Amino acid sequence: VQLQASGGGLVQAGDSLRLSCAASGRAFNMAWFRQVPEKEREFVAAISVSGGTTVYADSVKGRFIISRENAKNTMSLQMNSLKPEDTAVYYCAATQTTLFNGVRSSRLSTYYYWGQGTLVTVSS
Repeated sequence: VQLQASGGGLVQAGDSLRLSCAASGRAFNMAWFRQVPEKEREFVAAISVSGGTTVYADSVKGRFIISRENAKNTMSLQMNSLKPEDTAVYYCAATQTTLFNGVRSSRLSTYYYWGQGTLVTVSS
């Protein structure tokens, strides 16, 4: 499965932005991570195969919404009330299995497939 992330850009603090991730085939559990230079890639949000279960990092809870449309093999991240500290390269990821575990969903090692990343810059 190949993943293609898109939708990044330059916005001001308080603005909204929507990221999309297109999968070349069926993707199971999926997630968004983000990374800034010289820091480890960090978990943002995850969603189960059905879309019925979602998990968020505390830093984005209440501001970001993860969703998916299985018929189109796509996943999205609606980012609201953006802050300068949200500035990062955002990566979409997918697992090879259908088992969804809330704790493991936030771990890098859980995901097998990764997209190329899309840059989000939030100015103050």
